[in-house]
Amino acid sequence: MRNTSASKPLVKVRDLTMHFPIHSGLLRRRTGEVKAVDGISFDVFEGETLGLVGESGCGKSTAGRAVLRLYDITSGSIEIDGRDIGQTRQSDLRSMRPTMQMVFQDPQASLNPRMTVQAIIQEPLDEHTTLSEAEKREKVGELMDAVGLNRRFAGRYPHAFSGGQRQRIGIARALALNPKFIVCDEPIAALDVSIQAQVVNLLEDLQEKFGLTYLFISHDLSMVRHIATRVAVMYLGKIVELAPREALFGAPRHPYTEALLSAVPEPDPSLEARTSRIILKGDVPSPSNPPKGCNFCTRCPKVMDICKTIEPNYQEIESGHFVACHLYEKN
Repeated sequence: MRNTSASKPLVKVRDLTMHFPIHSGLLRRRTGEVKAVDGISFDVFEGETLGLVGESGCGKSTAGRAVLRLYDITSGSIEIDGRDIGQTRQSDLRSMRPTMQMVFQDPQASLNPRMTVQAIIQEPLDEHTTLSEAEKREKVGELMDAVGLNRRFAGRYPHAFSGGQRQRIGIARALALNPKFIVCDEPIAALDVSIQAQVVNLLEDLQEKFGLTYLFISHDLSMVRHIATRVAVMYLGKIVELAPREALFGAPRHPYTEALLSAVPEPDPSLEARTSRIILKGDVPSPSNPPKGCNFCTRCPKVMDICKTIEPNYQEIESGHFVACHLYEKN
């Protein structure tokens, strides 16, 4: 595990908000908004892996795409490698694209079925470099070597590869421009369990080799525990807890984090028998109409009256351990 205290933040996100408008009626007037990401703040330090976890629909994938400015954000600031890109026009972001890349969840959908592997991995080089054709071919071969693909398969199309191999193609494409920061949006979710560990180990090896920094988005807590340096937990568009990996898994502070971790299966039967599950009642509220006060107040087993009216502050309760919960508010 890397020591983040000696590193400086490569990515700084402050009050990031991503609201999608809801239009209804005959005239398609704006009648509301989906608060997919609702004012989140975090840093990602150079060389670390920040895990971003939460159940489906909590806004984690939207947050990852917004950080890379694949969306025009509603408000907030995003600083990557010393440059604020939060409000930069898309056309002006082109020069920043080599620094920040993304590995998508579904390798089947993110690769053009009509392009060969050579063309897919070479496309960023065509767009952003002045290398000769021979240099590009050599670079693609080196990238295929790096991700464990035989370079003789460069002329094949994506359908000829397995899911794990397709994800390796996507990783090679992300590495083509020597990025510093990569958002991995559930990169193993669409893969067989037997392949997931291989892809995660590959990501770790590449991080070591190229000095990469990851934002690793996943709902697989056991995998996040394996790869992440620090972990942020999202619920309904907000980060409710962020802490170093061992602190979060060993002593979670937010009631939602406790419930989330209690659902992780324990492979040891003797320990599993002593594990108490925290079963949350009700469903996740709609992000277009979140509850007043704390977002989690409708399902929280430790809810208090103040939780239903006042939103808790997101604060540091120990060194590097942040939580948004009234249980830790200082009177």
